[in-house]
Amino acid sequence: MVRHASAVRQHRRSVRKNVVSGKNKAAFRTQVKKLREAIQRQDKEAAQKLLPRTVSLIDQSVKKGTIHKNKGDRFKSRLSRQVELVSPVPSK
Repeated sequence: MVRHASAVRQHRRSVRKNVVSGKNKAAFRTQVKKLREAIQRQDKEAAQKLLPRTVSLIDQSVKKGTIHKNKGDRFKSRLSRQVELVSPVPSK
């Protein structure tokens, strides 16, 4: 390992950034997973409730640099389209 003072500082910084990015990415993935499960269950009401929070988390992840802007846009587009395609389960 490099022993320059600047390299040591940079390493500490990269470790902290990695931890923060990991937490952001985990929250993002968890929210997307919840939305996809609601879509899979054909629960349109739950999916529509989860969509704004999911889009917000995607935007936050893009802003923080955790994911790329295009990837965030792709996620938002696909998830929004899937929510709209969910047909509500008929009442008995």
